[in-house]
Amino acid sequence: MKIMVAIKRVVDYAVKIRVKSDRTGVETNNVKMSMNPFCEIALEEALRIKESGLASEVVAVSMGPAQCVDTLRTGLAMGADRGVHVETAGQLYPLTVAKILKSLVEVEKPGLIILGKQAIDDDCNQTGQMVAGLLSWPQGTFASKVVLDKEKQLATVEREVDGGLETLELDLPAVITTDLRLNQPRYATLPNIMKAKSKPIKKYTPQELNVDVKSDLEVIQVTEPPKRKAGVILSSVEELIDKLKNEARVI
Repeated sequence: MKIMVAIKRVVDYAVKIRVKSDRTGVETNNVKMSMNPFCEIALEEALRIKESGLASEVVAVSMGPAQCVDTLRTGLAMGADRGVHVETAGQLYPLTVAKILKSLVEVEKPGLIILGKQAIDDDCNQTGQMVAGLLSWPQGTFASKVVLDKEKQLATVEREVDGGLETLELDLPAVITTDLRLNQPRYATLPNIMKAKSKPIKKYTPQELNVDVKSDLEVIQVTEPPKRKAGVILSSVEELIDKLKNEARVI
C-alpha cells in the first residue's frame, strides 16, 4: 500500500508574525520557514506505518513556490521515499489544495492519505475533509491513534472529542488528519539529510493536473489584533465585584 502525505511550508512556529505595511498579508521575506508541525506528525505516522510493514511507499506532496522543495527535502530526510511538488506562485486555499490532491490521487493511486488537521498559518482545518468529500472516501479527523488492518483493509482511528474518546472504523482507501498527541516526530539525521538530496521530486503544475487555481475568496485586508490593556491588581473581593458590575457590566 502506498501512503500519500500532504506537507505545507509555513512561517516557523517560533517566529513573531508581522503584518505587511500595505496590509495585504503577513511578512514572509527574510523570515524562517519550516514544515507545518501538524504535517510533521502526519509524515511521522506514515513512516511508522511503513516501518511496521503495512505500507510499501510514502510519498510526500507539497504545493506552492519553488522554495517548497526545501520543505520536501526535509520530509525526504525524515524518511519519505519520494516527493511531488505542484508549483504555483499564487495563494492556495483549502478547496484548491483538495482539488489538486484529488488529481494526484488519480495519478499516484495511494491506499491512504494522511494530512495534518490544520496549518498554523491559516488554521483553516478544511483540506482533509474537502479532499475526502471530493474522493467520496471515508475520513477520520483529529486522529490521536491509528491502527491499520492490512488483511481486512480497515483503519481504526481513535479521536478526542468533547465527551472523551471516539473510535471510528474506516474502509480503505481513506483520509486521516492528525492531531497533536498522535506521535512525536523524529529529527532528520545528517546521513539522511545527505541521502535526501538524491531522492526524486516530481514536478507538476496545476494546469497539468487540470485544476484551476482561481479562488472565489479575496483577502481584503490583514490587520494585527488590538493590543491588550494592562491588567490591574485589586485589593479586595468587593473591589472586584464593583468593577465587574459597574465597569465591565458582566454581573
